[in-house]
Amino acid sequence: MFQKTCQGTVHIISGSDAITSKSADELNAFLDECLSKGQPRIVLNLEQIPLLDSAGLTLLLDTSDRCAQRGGLLQLASPNSLCSDILRATGVGDSFEVF
Repeated sequence: MFQKTCQGTVHIISGSDAITSKSADELNAFLDECLSKGQPRIVLNLEQIPLLDSAGLTLLLDTSDRCAQRGGLLQLASPNSLCSDILRATGVGDSFEVF
């Protein structure tokens, strides 16, 4: 399950489900909503996300590209150690500002 909040012009998406092929559509709906609002600034809070699979990584990369096309940015926040390892091992983390 994912939730969206806003702080000023920044959309913050958080959740507790793994970002996998099973949950990618739900997360994509939140991301699409953020992308529809002008110049998207999105922070995906990974603190409670237990796992990212290839579908999740693809969704992150695609969303980052879509944000950039609109002059926006997708950032990743607080990944746990497993998600950090996945981002690092796949090289996907190099495509994002991770804090």
